[in-house]
Amino acid sequence: MPDTSPRTQPQPQPEPQPLRRPLRRPLPRGESDALIANPEGGIERLLEIMARLRDPQTGCPWDLEQDFASIAPYTIEEAHEVADAIERQDWRDLERELGDLLFQSVYHAQMGTEAGLFTFDSVTRAISDKMVARHPHVFGQESRDKTAEQQTADWERIKAAERGAAGPARVLDGVALGLPALTRAVKLQNRAARVGFDWPSTDEVVDKIVEEARELAEARNRLTEAEITEEFGDLLFVIANLARHLKIDPEAALRAANAKFTRRFGRIEDWLEEQGRSPADSDLAEMDALWNRAKREEKDSEAERR
Repeated sequence: MPDTSPRTQPQPQPEPQPLRRPLRRPLPRGESDALIANPEGGIERLLEIMARLRDPQTGCPWDLEQDFASIAPYTIEEAHEVADAIERQDWRDLERELGDLLFQSVYHAQMGTEAGLFTFDSVTRAISDKMVARHPHVFGQESRDKTAEQQTADWERIKAAERGAAGPARVLDGVALGLPALTRAVKLQNRAARVGFDWPSTDEVVDKIVEEARELAEARNRLTEAEITEEFGDLLFVIANLARHLKIDPEAALRAANAKFTRRFGRIEDWLEEQGRSPADSDLAEMDALWNRAKREEKDSEAERR
């Protein structure tokens, strides 16, 4: 007799709900004012605030002048400020910066709505559909018994299939031009590596770095400014490749190096200030000695923490 216990009976699937039609914004003034004044208004409140800022009759003149291109630099800046708050482990500041970044999405969605291109609802629907499609091991029938590396490979495979469905594509298509240069270099190299265009080990990459650095140093006095810039770009590109082979995020590594430099140079200023002086009153030999003192101080502090 077949097992018909509740445990094995197929569960009824919920009926798909119709998509909510976006509200026409801004709302009538009374409803709009009430929503904006409501601290529990959530995303609807933020969308209404944005619509009011862009209202042709009563909006903010500065906001009305903006377009996608003029807002894009602010979007990039806010993303960097999110990363900065995480780097500093300032979680209160991260909360604020995430809000600023969310507002950028709302801003672009409002302009898209005005131009008849897309809406905030269509944006959220698109990202929801994408996340479901790219996680078949969570939302579909595929097994979750995979390593993180396997899941990353599956993610890239699905992305490649999506690009193919959109029409013929080249290997490097779709790597955003607006990415930080080091990040984009790594992504370009990853794409090329997937079709076999890659050095087999870090040894070849290191050899190429030495070669590029030597060429730049030897030729710097006979090259034009444009040629020096090109050679330096080649060197940075190979360094990004080394980061990729070492599985290091070059942007994160450089941010850490910037923070270390800032911290140690700050100690040089502290010690000179104790003598009533500034770096401008010092010389390289003295500041180099103070730099080494700052390094020892940090290492001693790290040893104590261990």
